[in-house]
Amino acid sequence: MGLLQATSTNIISMVGVGPFLTIPFMVQAMNGPHILYAWVAGAILALADGLVYAQLGAALPGSGGGYLYLREAFQPFGLGRLMGFLFIFQTILVAPLSIAGGAVGFSDYLQFVWTSMTPVEHNLMAAAVCLGMGALLWRDIESIGRLAVVMLVGVFVTVGWVIVVGMFTFSPSMAFDFPARAYSFDASLAASLGAASVLAMYSYGGYNQVCNIGEEIVDPGRTVPRSIVLSIVIVAALYMAMSVVILGLIPWREAADLRTIASEFIARTFADPGTGRLAGMVMTGLILFVAAASLYATILGYSRIPFAAARDGDFFAVFARVHPTKHFPYVSLVAITLISLPFCFFSLGQLVSWLIQVQILVRFIWQCAAVILLRRYRTDIPQPFTMWLYPFPALLSLALWLYIFFTGPGEGIVFSFAFLGLAVVAYFVFARGRRLSTG
Repeated sequence: MGLLQATSTNIISMVGVGPFLTIPFMVQAMNGPHILYAWVAGAILALADGLVYAQLGAALPGSGGGYLYLREAFQPFGLGRLMGFLFIFQTILVAPLSIAGGAVGFSDYLQFVWTSMTPVEHNLMAAAVCLGMGALLWRDIESIGRLAVVMLVGVFVTVGWVIVVGMFTFSPSMAFDFPARAYSFDASLAASLGAASVLAMYSYGGYNQVCNIGEEIVDPGRTVPRSIVLSIVIVAALYMAMSVVILGLIPWREAADLRTIASEFIARTFADPGTGRLAGMVMTGLILFVAAASLYATILGYSRIPFAAARDGDFFAVFARVHPTKHFPYVSLVAITLISLPFCFFSLGQLVSWLIQVQILVRFIWQCAAVILLRRYRTDIPQPFTMWLYPFPALLSLALWLYIFFTGPGEGIVFSFAFLGLAVVAYFVFARGRRLSTG
C-alpha cells in the first residue's frame, strides 16, 4: 500500500457510523450545541496521539502495531513480553467490541428505512454485517488497498452531501446558540467535556489503523506518519463542519433525541415531505455503506495483531497460519470476525464507553511512555521519524487520556482496573505454561 491507500484505510476506519450516531449523544453530554469543544479537544488528542503512533510506526513497521511497540520499548526493563501480552489480551476484548459497535450502529441506522425492525432482527443484521465484511477481506493486500480507495470515495460523497447541502440551509445563529454555561469554564463544563470527548474519540478512532499492517506498507518510514496526520486533519475538518450544519438546521434540544440524525437532516432540507423522505433514505444507504467500509478497515487491522504475536511465539501458534495462495493471516481473520458476533447483541451505548476506558488503561497511556523509552533506550532501532516538538505531544496525549479516563463513567473505571488485573494474572499463567512446555 502507498500513501493514498494507507490514508484511505485510516479514513474509512475513522469515518464509520460513529459521527452519525454520536452527535446526539454528544449534545446530551454537553447539554447544548457547543459540541465543537469536544471535537476540538478530540482533534488535539488525536493529533498528539497520532504523532506517537507515527514515530513508533515509522521505527517498527511490522504487523501488530501496538503489540510490537510495547514489546520492544519495554524490553530493556525485562517487561517486553508482559507488555506485549497485555496488548494482545486487551485486543481479544477490544477488537470484538469495536467491530460489534460499528455493526450495531449499522443496524441502528437501518431502522430509518426498516421501520418495523424487531430487536432480534436488529442484532442478527449486525452479526450478518460482521460476517460479510470478514468475507470481503478474504483476498490479497493489493486488492484490499484498491477496494479501500473505492470505499473512501463513498465516505467523501456521504459526508460531503451533508456539508454542502447544509451550507445553503443552516442557520449560523442556531448552530452557535451556545448557552451561558458554555462560557463558564468550571468543574461542570470540564466533566461534560470529558464525557463528550469520549464519544468524540470513538468517532476519531482508527487514525492508527495503518500501523497494524505496517509491513504491508511501501516506504513505511515516510508513509505511516504522513497517512496518520493527513487522515486526522481531514476527518477533524469534516466532523466539525458536519456538526455545525446539522445543528444549524435541527434545534439542539430536538437533535439530542434523534438516533438517525443525518438522514433526518437531509430529509428536512426538502420542502416536500415525500421527496425529503426519499432523500433521507438515500442518505441512509450511503451511511450504511460508510459503516460497512469502516468495519472492513477495522477487521483488517485487528486481524493482523494476533497473527504477529503468534508468529513471534507470544500467542497461540495457530494464529500464525497464512493462506497458501493469497498470503493473509486467515485464521486470525476468521477468529476476530467470529468472536465479534456475540457482542452484536449489546447496545452501542454499552460498547462505547468501556471500549475507550479499557484501551486507555491497558494500552494508550503505556504507548505514550513507549515512544520516549524506545528513543532513549533502543538506539539499535533506526527511527526515521521524530514527532514535532518531541516529547511534548506524547506528554500531552498522556495527560488528555488520563483526563478522559477519570472523567468517564465510574463503573467503566472499575471494570478497566479489574480487566488489567485479570490480564496480569493471565500473563503469569501463560508464562508458567510456556516454561513447563519448554522445560
